[in-house]
Amino acid sequence: MAGSPGILLRGRHRVDGKLLFDVELDIPAGRWTCLLGKSGVGKSTILRLILGLDTGGDFSGAFHATDDAPLDGRISYMAQSDLLLPWLSVLENVCIGARLRGQNPGLARAERLLDRVGLSRHAAQKPGTLSGGMRQRAALARTLFEDRPIVFLDEPFSALDAGTRADMQELAAEVLVGRTVLLVTHDPAEAARLADQITVLTGEGARNWPVPVTPPLRAINAPETLACQAQLLDYLRGRKACA
Repeated sequence: MAGSPGILLRGRHRVDGKLLFDVELDIPAGRWTCLLGKSGVGKSTILRLILGLDTGGDFSGAFHATDDAPLDGRISYMAQSDLLLPWLSVLENVCIGARLRGQNPGLARAERLLDRVGLSRHAAQKPGTLSGGMRQRAALARTLFEDRPIVFLDEPFSALDAGTRADMQELAAEVLVGRTVLLVTHDPAEAARLADQITVLTGEGARNWPVPVTPPLRAINAPETLACQAQLLDYLRGRKACA
């Protein structure tokens, strides 16, 4: 998408006076960045910082879009929890952002997205009748429906079975082409398949990991994808130095 900016973040974040991370993070424009690291290192906190949400700590530093325009209103966000409103139907949840802004909800487009995530038969149901994986797919459809130049995805495929996860990865890669995407994941295979840039976050900072030479979306069983996945997993398990 034309006009999708990158994001630069520099600073330290402390919780109860204890340093969580000291980071310099460059998120390139119009590309997928996959952010990995151990649980509790601050991956979701970075998303919340940039979104202006409460992080439960104190940040000293700065972040901005590379085009120097405000980030407000330009980011679509999918949190770890689906945040579906229980009194609305699945279709109404997908369109909720547009309705709250007083815009035409674009029901036909929402219905097409629900079909793509395999929920067209459940459009009129309430979220409470859905499984966890179905709710996550509904939340993904809502995020894709927003059509923003910047997209933050926090473990968006974690509740899905392997086959559905691969399908939803492919859908997201298709719909979000040209967007600036920051994907938080614990899955090296996901990062190896989707990323233009893989960034590993630790308490000491953020380091970029070498990605395969082939462009994403990569074949799951391609040798370069599997090699990247294996090496990244070894590093995350403490068995390999950062490349």
